[in-house]
Amino acid sequence: MKRIEALLIGGLFAAGSACAQETFKLGVVSFLSGSAAESFGVPAVNGAKAVIEAFNKGQAPAPYNKVGFGGVRIEPVYVDENGGATKQVQELRNLYDRDKVDAVVGYVGSGDCLAVAPVAEEMKKFLILYDCGTPRIFEDGKYSYVFRTASHAVMDNVALARYLKARSIKAGSINYINQDYAWGHDSRNDFKAAAAQLFPGSKAQTDLLPKFGAGQYGTEISALLAQPADLTHTSLWGGDLQAFVLQAGPRDLFKRTQVVISAGDHVLPGLGDKMPDGVILGARGAYGLMSPKSALNDWWWKLYEDANKVYPVQAPYRMVQSLLGLKLAVEKAMVANGGKKPSPEQLAAALKGSEWESPAGRIRMNLADGHQATQDTAIGRTKYDAAKKMVTLVDIQRFPADCVNPPPGVKGEDWIKGGFAGAKCP
Repeated sequence: MKRIEALLIGGLFAAGSACAQETFKLGVVSFLSGSAAESFGVPAVNGAKAVIEAFNKGQAPAPYNKVGFGGVRIEPVYVDENGGATKQVQELRNLYDRDKVDAVVGYVGSGDCLAVAPVAEEMKKFLILYDCGTPRIFEDGKYSYVFRTASHAVMDNVALARYLKARSIKAGSINYINQDYAWGHDSRNDFKAAAAQLFPGSKAQTDLLPKFGAGQYGTEISALLAQPADLTHTSLWGGDLQAFVLQAGPRDLFKRTQVVISAGDHVLPGLGDKMPDGVILGARGAYGLMSPKSALNDWWWKLYEDANKVYPVQAPYRMVQSLLGLKLAVEKAMVANGGKKPSPEQLAAALKGSEWESPAGRIRMNLADGHQATQDTAIGRTKYDAAKKMVTLVDIQRFPADCVNPPPGVKGEDWIKGGFAGAKCP
C-alpha cells in the first residue's frame, strides 16, 4: 500500500512538475555590446525584459492580460547581435538546436536580417524580425516562417520627403552621408527617389558612404562643409549617429545646412544639449516623443520609464510591438491546437495577415503575403528644453500608413519612382 501511494504521489508530483516547468522559450536577439548597444540594442532588450515580466505576471492590459502566452510562462534567452552576419547565423542555429527555443524575436542590422532569414526558413523555425530596415528581405525573398512586425525603411524616407514638402523647406541641393551596407544604401536611394518626385530639379551633391562603425567623421564633415547643400540627408544610427553629431556640431555643419535624419530619435536622451536645435528627424514609427496618446501607450511608457528611469524610444517601441503581436498569435494558435503550445506552422498561420494595437498605433501585416507590417509614422524637429533638461520634438506631423508605405504587391522603389500611386494622404 505504501509503495502504491508512493508511486501515485510520485507520479502526481512528476506530472505537476512537468506542467509547472512547461515554458515558451523565446530567443531575443539585439546588440548588447558594440557601438549599437547603448542607444539601441540595450534599450530594446530592456523593453523586452519589462514587457515579458509584465506578461508573466498577467499585468498587461486587455487583450494582453493572460499570464505569459496563454497561461504558459515565457522563458527568454538573450543573445548579443554584435559580431557580424556569419556569427549571427550560427547563433540562430544554436537557439533553435541547442536552446530549443519555440520562437526568435530579434535583429537590428539589415545585413544580419538578410543573413538569418533564409536560415530560419531552411530550418522551418519561426522568426520575427523586430527591426532592420532594408525592404529587400521580403521584396527579394518569399518566406513561410519569417515575419517583420514593423515597417521597412521606405516609410521613413518617404515621410521625411513629404514633411519637407509640406513645410516648403528648400531642397534644391542635397548632400548625403549614409553607411556602406544595405540599410545605408537603401535609405539613400529611397530618399533620392522621393526627392526627385517631390522636389523635381533638386541636385544631389556630395554622396558619402562611410563604413558601419567608422566612429570618426572628420574627413566626411570636411567634405560636406566644402560643398554645403540646402539639405544633408543621413540614416546613420546608434553610436555612429552620436559620433557624427558630436563631431559635426562644433564645426557648425548644422548651421550651414538643414540636416534630416531618417531614424534619429534614439540618440536624443544620450546627447541631450549636444543635439542642435532644428534637426528634422524620424523615429521609424510614431515612437517615443512622437507616440500617440492612448491607454496602451500610457501603460507601456510608465512600465518602461519606471524600470529604466528614461522614456522609451524607437528600439523598445519596436520590440514591444513585436512581442504584443507574438503574444496574440501564440494564443490564437493555442486555441486552434487544443490549448497546447503551437508548432512553427501553426504560429505562422496565426500571425500571417493579422492586425493588433500597439503603443504606436495599429500594426497591420498586410505586405509580402501577410509577412511584412505597415504602420503610421511621424516626423518632428528638435528643440532643447533647458527647464526639463532634455531634447523635445516640435512641429510634429503624423503620416498614416497608407500615405508612406507601398501598397501590397509593389516594391518600394518602384512605388516611389511611379509617383506614389495609390497613396492615401490627408
